Amino acid sequence: MCGRYTLAKGKGEWAFAHVRIEWKGAPRYNIAPSQRAPIIRLEQGLPVVRELRWGLVPSWAKDAKIGNSLVNARAETVAEKPSFRSAFKRRRCLVPADGFYEWQQLGTLKQPWRFVRPDDRPFVFAGLWESWRDPSEPGAEPLESFTVITTEPNAVAAPVHDRMPVILDGESIRRWLDKETSPDSLAALLRPCPDADLTRYTVSPLVGSPKNDLPQCIAPLPVQMGLDGH
Repeated sequence: MCGRYTLAKGKGEWAFAHVRIEWKGAPRYNIAPSQRAPIIRLEQGLPVVRELRWGLVPSWAKDAKIGNSLVNARAETVAEKPSFRSAFKRRRCLVPADGFYEWQQLGTLKQPWRFVRPDDRPFVFAGLWESWRDPSEPGAEPLESFTVITTEPNAVAAPVHDRMPVILDGESIRRWLDKETSPDSLAALLRPCPDADLTRYTVSPLVGSPKNDLPQCIAPLPVQMGLDGH
C-alpha cells in the first residue's frame, strides 16, 4: 500500500521525461488520503496540472465514501476490477511526488521510512482519475479523484513493506499517458522501479498523523532505526 507521500519541492518547473509543467503549490510533507493533491493528465493532447482528491470515486458510485478504500489500485488486477477498469482504459494520469512513506513493524511499534531518489529529484507514480457526480445533488459540481497504482516491492522496499507505488520514468511516462497504448503494453509498465533508483531512511512518527504536514516529517532521524543498508 502507498498511504502517504511527499511533494516537498513546492513551487517551480517540473520535468518528467518529455512532460514539463509549472507548479505553484506549497510544499507538502505528508499527503494523506482524502486530501487534495496535484496530478498531471492530458487535456486536448497537452499535459496539465489539476488538484484532485486522493481516493478514487468511480462514476457509478452511490456515495463518495467508497474513495476511502480506493486509495490504491493493485497493478495485477487494475485492468479487471470494476472500480478501476474504465479509468485504466481512458483516464490515466501521473501523480508527482518526491518521496513516499511506508511503515516497518518493530515488535509492538511501527517505524516509518521515507523512500526517495538517491539524487532527491521528483518523480511520478502511475495513477488513474475519475469524475463523479453525487446522485442526490444533480446540480452539484463533479468530484474529481485519483488513485495510485501499486506493485510488488523492489529490493529496497521489500524489507519494509510488501507493496510499493509504480514509479514511471523515461519512455514509460509517454506510453502511460498515450491513449493509443495497448492494454498489454500498459500492464508491462506496472513493475517495480530499479533498485538503484530508490533509497530509504527512517523518519519521525510525526508522519503518522495527517494533521502533521511539516518539514520535520521528512527529516532523517539522528540515529537510523530498524534495517541496515540502503
